[in-house]
Parts: sequence; C-alpha cells; structure tokens
Amino acid sequence: MPEFTYIARSIDGTKVSGKMTANTERDVIGALSKDSLFPIKVEAPVEKKPITFGSGVSPQKISVFYEQLASLLTNGVPLLRSLTILRDQTKIETLKTTLNDVIRRVEDGENLSDAFQRHPKIFNDMAVNMARAGAEGGFLEDALSRVAKFTEQAAELRGRTIGAMIYPAVLFSMGSVIVAVLLVYFVPKFESMFDTLRATGQLPWVTEMLLAFSTRIQFWGLPILILMLIVFFVLRYQIQTPRGQMVFDGIKIKIPMLGSIFLNLSVARFCRVLGTLLKNGVPILKALDISRDAAGNKVLSAAIAKASENITAGESLSVPLKKSGHFPHDVTEMLSVAEESNSLDSVLINISDGLEKQTIRRLDLMVKLIEPLMLMVMAAVVLVVVVALLLPIMKMGSAIE
Repeated sequence: MPEFTYIARSIDGTKVSGKMTANTERDVIGALSKDSLFPIKVEAPVEKKPITFGSGVSPQKISVFYEQLASLLTNGVPLLRSLTILRDQTKIETLKTTLNDVIRRVEDGENLSDAFQRHPKIFNDMAVNMARAGAEGGFLEDALSRVAKFTEQAAELRGRTIGAMIYPAVLFSMGSVIVAVLLVYFVPKFESMFDTLRATGQLPWVTEMLLAFSTRIQFWGLPILILMLIVFFVLRYQIQTPRGQMVFDGIKIKIPMLGSIFLNLSVARFCRVLGTLLKNGVPILKALDISRDAAGNKVLSAAIAKASENITAGESLSVPLKKSGHFPHDVTEMLSVAEESNSLDSVLINISDGLEKQTIRRLDLMVKLIEPLMLMVMAAVVLVVVVALLLPIMKMGSAIE
C-alpha cells in the first residue's frame, strides 16, 4: 500500500503532520477523522517516472486508448474495471503510470475528467472537457469515441503534412552540402592553376566571381555560420514569448503560397474542435475557449477571443470572425447560415473536412512543383561551377596547341 503524507489540525487547533499507509486518500481522511483530526492536506506518494521526451505517448496511441475505453464502456464494463484493463494491457510505461494515478483518483471519488486534467501532457483540454460533458450528459462513451476520432484525424493530417515536406527538405539539405563542399574544398584547388590567365587578364569573369566567392566563403564561412546559429537561437527564444509568438504567427499566415496553407490548417483545427465540443453538449463559450488554443495560431486565437466577447454581448459568431480578416470569406458565410439554421456543430465539422482536403491537395501540388524546381536550382548551381572551371582550362589547352 502507498504511504501518504498529511497535514491536519486537532480540536484545540494544533497543526499535526505525519505519514500514513493506506489504500486511498479517502481512507487517510477517514482514519484522521476517527482520531478527531481535521485534514488540511493529504498527498499521495510521488512515483518515480522514467525520463521521456515530450509526453511519451503518441497521438495514435492515446487515440487507441480513447477508442478502447469507449468500446469497453459501451459494452457495459464499469469505468474502474475498464481503466484497469487498459492499464494492465498497455506496454507504454508513461501511460501505465498515468493510468495508475487516474484509477486511484477515480477510486477516491474524483470524476474522470478531473483525473484526466491532472495530466495535461497526456490528456489535452478537449479530452478533459469532452469527458466532463459526456459524464454530465450521460454520453461518456460517445464523447470518448469522438475524441478518439478527432485525435486520429489530427495526427494523420500532421503526419501527411510532415511527410510531404520531408523530401523537399532532404533535397535542400543535400544540395546545400554539395554546393558548400564544391566551394570550400573543390574550387580552391584550381585557383593556383589560373594564376597565369589572371595575370594576363584572360580569366573569364564567371571564374573570377566564383573564385572570389569561394575565398569569402572560406574566410567568412565559420563566422557567418556562428552568426546564423546565434540568430536562430535568439529568434527561437523570442518566438516562445507571447509577443514573439503573435508576431511569428502573423508572419506565417502571410507568407506567399505557404501562408494560405498554414491559415487553412489552423482554421480547420479550430472548426473541428469547436464542432466536436458543441456536438457533445459543451457550452459555446467554454467550447470557444478550448478551440481557440487548438487553432495553434495566436493571431486566430485573439480573433476567436474577441468573438467570444461579442457572443457574451448577444451577437453571433460569424460577424466578428469575418471582421477580423483572418478567416476565409466562404467559411464565415457558411457559419452565418449555420447559425441561422441552428446547425453550427455539423457545419463546423463539414467546413473542417473541406478545408483539410483542399489544403492537402494544395500541399501535394506545391510539393510536386518544389521538387523539380529544387532539382533545377541545384543543377544550375553545379553547372555554373563546372562551366566556370572548364572555361579557363579550355583556354589553357588552346594556348598550348
């Protein structure tokens, strides 16, 4: 049995602290009450957790957990028994440790949502509020199933986006390395060979420029690299601040070609989370508070927060979103019609589906264009280097003849 620490007061007001071995916090409180002590604070033992990066539980794994929990509850298995089954069968130590704490707290009388809320790295705000709404409305199984579906869709979209950008990123990295090797190690070996042509003024201008650029890269390459690293870490630190994040998110959605993709993905996430919450009975103000963070963009979050204020004053959702200028016109028009027909929850999910499909198509097209473009750029750079080195060699050959 775990050993709990407690702080209590006696009848005369004296503070008493100590440790007690018991099954649950409720048992500790009951034992203290029998001894005429009024508990002030009871803490469970701190479990040693393995060192992990991030939460240690992938979105796909936590999605499976939600789906399995919903399936067990649907088939009549009690909540505690369902949690115990899932804890025993999981091989993920982080999730097992978390479920141990969730089970203990549910045994102590806590709601499932409150137990989830104590582990924000595993269970996000949407899962917590969906579980709370489901428990209060009597549709916990359906709520968990919807959370599972949303989590899986979000992970799939993120995976497809990252997967689409891997090949262009590899091309860019390899191209940069190849050009750097040519300029730093390959080109300087030819400089001494061209001294005669340079002295007579016969060295082609493209070769002269290449040699000059190579010399500057050798001399300034390391300082430039260090400066770039410093700028990178400074910008990374600034982006983590509220103001820096706001500026970065504002720039991100205005980048030519890529900006519309970032914007549509954020709007799609917001619409899906808001629609899912509303469909499961979460009040609109609470749902907006959760979904604005799910958008993943501070500029959009600020616009959504302002819309929440307007709703509190009795206005509609679509009007302030349209005035913000950050939401696509067709999205705000569909929201306006949905509010009039009282079908906001289903329309929001349909909007999210449409935006995701449109964005994926646009992203795939962009990647297909970027790949040959980067190959052409790399080929052009290598061609310039080769031509710049071959021209003087050909001149030297013709002079010898």
